[in-house]
Amino acid sequence: MKVYPKEKIRNVVLLGHGSSGKTTLTEAILFNQGLTSRMGRVEDGNTVSDYTKEEIARKFSIGTGLIPIEWKDNKINLLDTPGYFDFVGETTGALHVADCAVIFLDALSGVEVGTEKAWAAASKMNIPRMLFINKMDKENIEYAELISKVKETFGQKIVPFAVPIGDGEEFKGFVDVVDMVARLYDGKKYSEGAVPQELMDDVESIRETLVESVAESDEELLEKYFEGEEFTPDEMTQGLRAGVLSGEIVPLIVGSAVNGVGVQNLMDLLVKYFPSPDEFRPVAKGVKPFSEEELERKMDADEPFSAIVFKTIVDPFVGKISLMKILSGTLKKDMEVYNPQKDSSERVGGVFLLRGKKQIDVSELKAGDIGAVAKLSDTQSGDTLCEKGKSIQYPAITFPSPGLFKAIEPKAKGDEDKIGGALTRLNEEDPSFTVTRNRETNQMILGGQGTMQLAIIANRLKEIYDVDVEVVPMKIAYRETIKGTSTVQGRHKKQTGGAGQYGDVHIRFEPSEEHFVFAEEVFGGAVPRNYFPAVEKGLEEAMVQGPLAGYQVVNIKATLLDGSYHAVDSSEMAFKIAAGLAFKKGLPEADPILLEPVMRLEIVIPDDYMGDIMGDLNKRRGRILGMEPAENGHQKVIAEAPEAELFSYSSDLRSMTQARGEFTVRFERYEEVPASIAEKVIAQSQEEN
Repeated sequence: MKVYPKEKIRNVVLLGHGSSGKTTLTEAILFNQGLTSRMGRVEDGNTVSDYTKEEIARKFSIGTGLIPIEWKDNKINLLDTPGYFDFVGETTGALHVADCAVIFLDALSGVEVGTEKAWAAASKMNIPRMLFINKMDKENIEYAELISKVKETFGQKIVPFAVPIGDGEEFKGFVDVVDMVARLYDGKKYSEGAVPQELMDDVESIRETLVESVAESDEELLEKYFEGEEFTPDEMTQGLRAGVLSGEIVPLIVGSAVNGVGVQNLMDLLVKYFPSPDEFRPVAKGVKPFSEEELERKMDADEPFSAIVFKTIVDPFVGKISLMKILSGTLKKDMEVYNPQKDSSERVGGVFLLRGKKQIDVSELKAGDIGAVAKLSDTQSGDTLCEKGKSIQYPAITFPSPGLFKAIEPKAKGDEDKIGGALTRLNEEDPSFTVTRNRETNQMILGGQGTMQLAIIANRLKEIYDVDVEVVPMKIAYRETIKGTSTVQGRHKKQTGGAGQYGDVHIRFEPSEEHFVFAEEVFGGAVPRNYFPAVEKGLEEAMVQGPLAGYQVVNIKATLLDGSYHAVDSSEMAFKIAAGLAFKKGLPEADPILLEPVMRLEIVIPDDYMGDIMGDLNKRRGRILGMEPAENGHQKVIAEAPEAELFSYSSDLRSMTQARGEFTVRFERYEEVPASIAEKVIAQSQEEN
């Protein structure tokens, strides 16, 4: 494949609900171009972009597939994203480098949750888009009703550029409303003809809407429109393109990817009406590394090189592959590039394109293009690469934060060390999950977008790294504290032939606002001052295990009041042991209680689900703190709830809102556990211990 300049490139993200036909469209395009001998099918596991074992087995996309296509002396980089919500991190990365979007609708299913989410994601990035109504060959399609629903959902800026010809199995093509011709498809090819008479009224009505949109794009065209003059084809293109680029016009087209209907039309529209990389974002803004000085780079091949890495693939055989968009300059083989996030330099080996898993070597990549390099040791998704000495750092890609947390355990002893390294490598590919070690519960915690994502991570550990694991519930890191006061004696005395051990302390325990406060009120040298640190150390070590259920103790004040010592037998160790004995005796007498972590939730939902969400939070012992308007007419609910009640909240919220709800969660504080629940927790802990 030759090297294309920026004005000949289109970077297109394919979005939509699962099974709406994104991957099938890429197969139809590849087949149409003669790049494959037959169309692959998702059901058969033989598509170009879904090539991993997991994708083949599960029959849906898990990662973003990059499919570069040459079309009429242009290059179109198609980014085929997953429709399953657990893999939103892949969509996030693709949206970050796309300059326009195609949003897919299943003609029979209509506007689905994934359609709404795709629209919202494209709107957030403010990228021009079109709607492709796929699967028009299905039976019982109500096209007029579907268009009405689409406009009701997304607004009047939706403008049909095509009217279907035929229903169900008889769907063979469409009328191109802009050019006023009928296009009838037969596999790879199509023929043009006159607009069927029975469709003329509908077509003319829609074309009048297009003409009005063109008139509104330019004052001279508006004047010409009012004078009743016809627009030339160039003026139509100019006006429609201006509307598409501004977002005032969203073309809607129809087709059947599996039958190749509408494929060429879609490609033509992408080249004709949608922006090249420099039109969409002519200047990339960043900062000078290790400073706040703002810098800019023009999207020009003659500028200093810079790029953003949006996806990483870790192949156990090939090694690490970094996919990137060139934001300025030119990337060539054997270049040395600088990574400001890691403050390290990397040597670029070969430069290539990826089409699925196939590598296509190219001599260079110019500004605006998307490509890949292999074996960059330090670079991860979201990192900037640039020319050293003329360095710039772009804002990192913000991947979605996890909402579901589970523990992961090896099935075989000895695999604990292998898990950490394997998860680190998988995390390079998918930054939308997190890995942490909870030192209190001694569990390794996976945070992800949903159960499917975590299950696939577990499967990949086994398939790629030969580590067999199971995903188990996360243990809660409870705390213990006291509400009352107690004063006790701790005395350690031991005599064994030679030197003995002797330490004696009287300590008062009481609640504290701080984690731990140690004080002393000793008079007359009853306990020598040099033993105070040993007493404090003994108490701190004892706080690791509380009297109720063995959880860490917090928020106590211990005051050393009195004691005694032996001139020969006393030692730091003896006083340390005595303090521990006082702790074990004194806390049960000071009204100990169990504390649980309380989390802060920010839940964004459509208004329709407000009642269900609030009722559900009440069942989870939650508290509503407030509500405020969010984007797209949604509401943000701010609430608090115990962590123990939120294990299944990610999947439950998805179920309650038909996947329209989203939430973020973070630790807020510890609170006392209600007595009835505390009894169960304590009993379970004692049984386990």
